[in-house]
Amino acid sequence: MLCFHQLQSMAPLTFLPSLLLSLLLSLSHFPTPSLSDTGSIGINYGRVADNLPQPSKVVQLLKTQGMNRVKLYDTDSTVLTALSGSGIRVTVALPNEQLSSAAAAQSYTDSWVQSNIAAFYPSTQIEAIAVGNEVFADPKNTTVYLVPAMQNVYNSLVKYNLSSIKVSSPIALSALQASYPSSAGSFKSDLIEPVIKPMLSFLQKTGSPLMANVYPFFAYTGNTDVISPDYALFNANQSEAQVDSGNGLRYNSLFEAQIDAVFAAMNALQYNGVKLEVTETGWPSKGDENEAGASGANAAAYNGNLVRRVLTGGGTPLRPNEPLNVFLFALFNENQKPGPTSERNYGLFYPNEEKVYDIPLTVEGLSNSSSESTPVNGSKTQVPTPAAGSGGDVSAATTAGQTWCVANGKAEVEQLQKGLDYACGEGGADCRPIQKDATCYDPNTVEAHASYAFNSYYQMKSRGPGTCNFGGAAYVVTQPPKYGTCEFPTGY
Repeated sequence: MLCFHQLQSMAPLTFLPSLLLSLLLSLSHFPTPSLSDTGSIGINYGRVADNLPQPSKVVQLLKTQGMNRVKLYDTDSTVLTALSGSGIRVTVALPNEQLSSAAAAQSYTDSWVQSNIAAFYPSTQIEAIAVGNEVFADPKNTTVYLVPAMQNVYNSLVKYNLSSIKVSSPIALSALQASYPSSAGSFKSDLIEPVIKPMLSFLQKTGSPLMANVYPFFAYTGNTDVISPDYALFNANQSEAQVDSGNGLRYNSLFEAQIDAVFAAMNALQYNGVKLEVTETGWPSKGDENEAGASGANAAAYNGNLVRRVLTGGGTPLRPNEPLNVFLFALFNENQKPGPTSERNYGLFYPNEEKVYDIPLTVEGLSNSSSESTPVNGSKTQVPTPAAGSGGDVSAATTAGQTWCVANGKAEVEQLQKGLDYACGEGGADCRPIQKDATCYDPNTVEAHASYAFNSYYQMKSRGPGTCNFGGAAYVVTQPPKYGTCEFPTGY
């Protein structure tokens, strides 16, 4: 991770009114939501420290915490051996210092792949290779080598029948020329032709995602006069959401706004089909005096809210049907990292394996936890489930520990109707209150009726993971929805 204090998209999701349609309760089939609709949480295992536990103990820690994805910054043989047979999926890295050699000759990448990938795979479940890290910001000017190195690594994987392993490269958001509003997202003009287009073309052809390191903390701490802490920490309520002036989308978090700025930049170059994986994001538990917002409470709030947001499913306002896949930064506080105090305090754990603060990291952990996360010092910070979009009027009161499922106002009417039909049909939701003349019939819109039906199904299924998605037509909120005088149930 490199430190960048850039103003990054305070962006967007305006609620579009739905068309007024009569409720049709036909029984057309709609697929049952599944865990595949939700995103994944992984963690970065950095080792710039002299006091970390042995890799074998780290693997046990990961398994104890239910973490099944980890990202490394190299291909250390001791670490890869420790991960063998663990069932943990691994992203490894070819460091920036090796890019020029990797770009110069495939014989170099052949040897590298044989020694660092083939020697451990498949016992160690290597799923991706990060070629370089934030290369465009590398002061050693290694940008010119990036795409040739990626291509040679991929060619070597193909040569040794390992082409299922994805190849990408994490970019910093400093690669964007514009990020606010999100709809104006664009890459720096001097990078587009030499490297951005060739890289995106490579990713498109190989089916690999663009990797991006996304840090609302940097944007917030450098711009506290224009970015609210609630917006940076996923705590913004409906009135504090940011509306993108370019496309009318409403954003409840800076994180989603930043991601959509990257999507908009790719869309502008006609690479709409390339997916994105967040390879780093986090919040420091400690910082220098000039690092506003660096605290244990804020770190617990950011990471706790982020995990809940990712694991409850759905994508960003611009791409609502693409679940978020995120790697938290980082597993440990690393005492030898250079730079400001924050750089050494991003860890979820101290080197002695004690938690810096306590947040759930898995779906099971979310279901067993309250809506509060607790730093080690005992203070508590509210961690509500963030919304993935907008949907109807929401009352100001938040009920701790409760969640509801509502329709995504940006979804097509046909999609909402299909989900509504499924919920009220074979889904078994109680849709009697939205029948004509019943208590929740008004307002008579597909969106309002779908919200009621989606929530009935969600509550009936005990608010289980994947039960509030309906193909991207729904999302979870933590404030009780209100359409007219209709009250939504919280359980059955």
